[in-house]
Amino acid sequence: MADPVIAGKTALVTGASSGLGVDFARELARRGCRLVVVARREDRLKQLQQELKAAHGTEVTVVTLDLSQPEAPRALHDLMRQQKLAVDVLVNNAGFGLFGRDIDLPPRRANEMLQLDVVALTQLTQLFARDMVKRGSGYILQVASTGAFQPSPTYASYGAAKAYVLNYGNALNFELRGSGVSCTVICPGVTATEFLDVSGQKRNWFHDATMMTSPAVAQAGIRAMLSRRYVVVPGWFNALSAFFTRLTPRPWLAWLAARLMRTP
Repeated sequence: MADPVIAGKTALVTGASSGLGVDFARELARRGCRLVVVARREDRLKQLQQELKAAHGTEVTVVTLDLSQPEAPRALHDLMRQQKLAVDVLVNNAGFGLFGRDIDLPPRRANEMLQLDVVALTQLTQLFARDMVKRGSGYILQVASTGAFQPSPTYASYGAAKAYVLNYGNALNFELRGSGVSCTVICPGVTATEFLDVSGQKRNWFHDATMMTSPAVAQAGIRAMLSRRYVVVPGWFNALSAFFTRLTPRPWLAWLAARLMRTP
């Protein structure tokens, strides 16, 4: 059913070829948005385009782009201007993590991760938020992680990147007060996506015990974004864990996180 708040508006979703990106796109299409879907895998984007057109009659623009390349955020923004597409909703979902001791990670791959998870996200936010502020309305959803709340051994750089996303998004939301534009951060826990396969980590008992479905997480994120909340942590276990990290000494958090990330 179309949502009168955002029906007919244009939503741009990055990392839309799999996992949460697909489900963010589905949820926004269900609510009546036009979509711009961005990722590297064109075949998957076109499959999503066909699916959403058949299910909802959604107008979907496919953009095949590797956002880990330094020039990509500016190129995407320029393309939207050339096509006269005013982005009303920005979902910064593209990102990945790398599992392992930080000093052992492949340097090139680790740099690509930080470029995508931190730099590209920031640049896209700045570029599109300026346009939104000029128009006096807009929504931004940043995808962080429950790893943003504590030190994350075996995901040290990734966890730090998501802590950046959380604090950047919350600070930006404060700065945007009165502009008609808001920035919400979603901090999912373990979610049934390709994340573990890409990171190189094997599933363990903790993943199996706490894993949420991707559609449930995406729906929680869009609801929170439309309510202009600062942050949302979907799932009672994840929300409880995030709360207790504020009360727990940092060395204990690091020890516990390392234990929970152990693989068979």
